[in-house]
Amino acid sequence: MIVRSNAGNYRKLWFGIGILILLAPMGLILPALFMAHGAWGEWGAGEIKDIAGYLPEGLKRVSELWSAPIAGYAFPGWDKGAKSYGAYIVSGLIGAAIVGALSYLLGSVLERGGHD
Repeated sequence: MIVRSNAGNYRKLWFGIGILILLAPMGLILPALFMAHGAWGEWGAGEIKDIAGYLPEGLKRVSELWSAPIAGYAFPGWDKGAKSYGAYIVSGLIGAAIVGALSYLLGSVLERGGHD
């Protein structure tokens, strides 16, 4: 019986996630380059109203329920120029770390539940 390690697969996974995090500033650069309203699907209620000409009532209600923990992917004083790209990367790292930690915890809980 051959037992293979998944370490190589995990290394590839984390490498890919790291590349995606480093590419995250493209969400700021490309819309500015093409004079777009912003990264696709990341519009706020005000931007949707500007683009579409109106804001659906349901979207208005839902948009008031949640505010982003790191609004605009920026920290105070990091919202202009090159610092905004750094803030975007740091926001991506924080988000990836949170999702990774929650996924690990959920996997641990589910794995323990299967070995009763």
